[in-house]
Amino acid sequence: MARTLKFIIGTILLTGLMGCSSGKVVTRVDPNENIDLSGRWNDVDSRQVSEAMIQDCENHPWVSEFLRDAGHKPTVIVGSIRNKTQEHIPVGTFVNDIERAFVNGGEVGVVASATEREEVRSEKRDQRINASPETLKEMGKELGADFMMIGEMNQLIDSEKGEQVSFYQIDLTLINIETNQKVWIGQKKIKKYIGRSSYKP
Repeated sequence: MARTLKFIIGTILLTGLMGCSSGKVVTRVDPNENIDLSGRWNDVDSRQVSEAMIQDCENHPWVSEFLRDAGHKPTVIVGSIRNKTQEHIPVGTFVNDIERAFVNGGEVGVVASATEREEVRSEKRDQRINASPETLKEMGKELGADFMMIGEMNQLIDSEKGEQVSFYQIDLTLINIETNQKVWIGQKKIKKYIGRSSYKP
């Protein structure tokens, strides 16, 4: 009986030591570092695609033409970006990256989305009751967008015997809200090889 008890206790201690030795390790890394573990769409793709596409968008004639005709820089609202890939992609993060690229570029202004506007309007309605006259923000003074950006994300997957090629195509279109004219159409492609060895063309 004593021998059995010692065996059980020894087994428990050994299991505990093995569990400790194979524990999870967490390492903090630079958020801008490129890390690709699964090959799926990630934060690096979102940032690089948004920056490249908005830079291309701002370098087209529509910006200078609007500035010439209207006398002020254009204002853009980012509309729906549809995820038509096979992956769960947090589109909101991509939209935020697009807005940030626009704002940082400095060529255009960006207005709040419909959801964000409703939250701001709720605050202004609350101010009409509770804020002092000196700090009250008036209704009806919002800046209307001149252009809307919409788009979609598509994906093609080719796989064979543990190897996979994942192809992403992101299409963005900028539309003049008043005339419905498409003033810019952009496209960005990403192709990833996922396998057990380095890809050799």
